[in-house]
Amino acid sequence: MTRIELSVTGQAPPERADAARNRRKILDAASRLVREQGPQAVTMNAVAHAAGMGVGTVYRRFGDASQLFLALLDDSEQRFQQAFLSGPPPLGPGAPAAERLRAFLHALADRIVEQREIMQLAEAASPSARYSSGVYAMLFAHTSMLLREARPEADTAMLAHLLLAPFVPSLFEHLTMRRGMTSERIKAGIDDLLGVAHDVSQDPVRPVDGAS
Repeated sequence: MTRIELSVTGQAPPERADAARNRRKILDAASRLVREQGPQAVTMNAVAHAAGMGVGTVYRRFGDASQLFLALLDDSEQRFQQAFLSGPPPLGPGAPAAERLRAFLHALADRIVEQREIMQLAEAASPSARYSSGVYAMLFAHTSMLLREARPEADTAMLAHLLLAPFVPSLFEHLTMRRGMTSERIKAGIDDLLGVAHDVSQDPVRPVDGAS
């Protein structure tokens, strides 16, 4: 079985140690504000206060709040990619492909639930940009690779797109905030979806209702 080796995308060039520490402090402070008070609480002044540094440092590092939001998404995306590319199984290498796919989709659901509000800001700004982004390319490549190992007989490119289609913040907003569904229920639905896809592949020809 041919295995595609992927690498983490979007990694920033090396920084001086003090610059890297400041970046980490700012991102951690902004992440806490989003988690505790929502993205509307993230102003450059608020982040500077939470990080214990001057607001000028925050502006010099990120420019404005929109750039800070993008940096937050990029930072969490790099951590997520590292986890599924080189972390422990079943999310990382070492587990069967079907188990890795299940763990990957569960982790992706957790990531969207956790950062739904920030992701919605990006989605609202440019809904179609998702499919031309490096992040989506990485998710698609990883999903396709696992599907090729688990289901070599399937149209894995199409199936990868269809499996990733529900993983958008607007749907998770609807499910969690408007319908009151928990992350556990969403993951159970993902498991059902994977099971249905497998069952259909085992019995591809099914008569329609009323057919003999």
